[in-house]
Amino acid sequence: MDKINAAITGIGAYVPEDILTNEDISQLVDTNEEWIMTRVGIKERRILRGEGKGTSVMGIHAVKQLLEKTNVQPEEIEAIICATTTSDCHFPTTASIIAYQTGCKNAFTFDVQGACAGFLYGLETGANYIRSGRYTKVIVVAGDKMTSITDYTDRTTCPLFGDACGAVLLEPTTEEVGVIDTILRTDGSGLPYLHMKGGGSACPASHKTVDNHQHFVYQDGRYVFKYAVSYMADAAEEISKRNKLTNDNIAWFVPHQANYRIIDAIAKRLDIDQTKIMVNIQKYGNTGAGTIPMCLWEWEKQLKKGDNIILAAFGAGFTWGTIYLKWAYDGANA
Repeated sequence: MDKINAAITGIGAYVPEDILTNEDISQLVDTNEEWIMTRVGIKERRILRGEGKGTSVMGIHAVKQLLEKTNVQPEEIEAIICATTTSDCHFPTTASIIAYQTGCKNAFTFDVQGACAGFLYGLETGANYIRSGRYTKVIVVAGDKMTSITDYTDRTTCPLFGDACGAVLLEPTTEEVGVIDTILRTDGSGLPYLHMKGGGSACPASHKTVDNHQHFVYQDGRYVFKYAVSYMADAAEEISKRNKLTNDNIAWFVPHQANYRIIDAIAKRLDIDQTKIMVNIQKYGNTGAGTIPMCLWEWEKQLKKGDNIILAAFGAGFTWGTIYLKWAYDGANA
């Protein structure tokens, strides 16, 4: 029996129309364009505005676009996995809302929470459902409404985040394409350095938690920078070595878009040509689990069947990892 691989056969995405510029940020906190660009490389970010609009709104748009592009009927989808930190509600799952609103009535659904590494966690999970031979059409949606947990009185974190969502369709193939290899890791010692303290069962919402701004992202930037660079680079280097990948045969490196200096440091350590690195942080900021699928969506027309692609991400937890992906179709024809 031929080996079953899980291939990405289509990609959709959604970015809100409203733009928050660095000039807008400078009206809220003591900062300026030069400070933000020098430290993180972000020029603007998209904001999902409107009362009652959560991550599912963006996921619905992304999935509808994906279904239209791939000519797949909603009823054919067997599973939807949503990777997000900013779910619409504690329950039900955001994936269930997306499935209902897109007509995917035959899909079972669940959310995964791998912070900014969530797309990698969701992609590997979805790929395993395909590899099992039991399922043939699985959607992985990844993204966050990061502005909903951003403190716009904190000059160190509020320039970082934006809102966006991407979605990929996974289908089986016997060709040597798709999700080839994966490394996923977790180090729980990172909890104090990147977290949101309030709102969970350990620290439920109260007047005190709201007054103390505990429902927003807290980050120790220097500590996170150090480990983001080392852990992402280590994982990408390991997966490259065991699959005999080098700068010569890697077509694209797709890092999580958290900070341009992190991306640059990893690229230099791995000796990857800058022209092979997908970077759109300047336009969208850090969209959490959405950054990697957003890059694949934006570069889709340049992707060719058989391209060797390395995905790498790092997030709260600490969670991090890398996936070796061999692209399954010519994006120019999508």
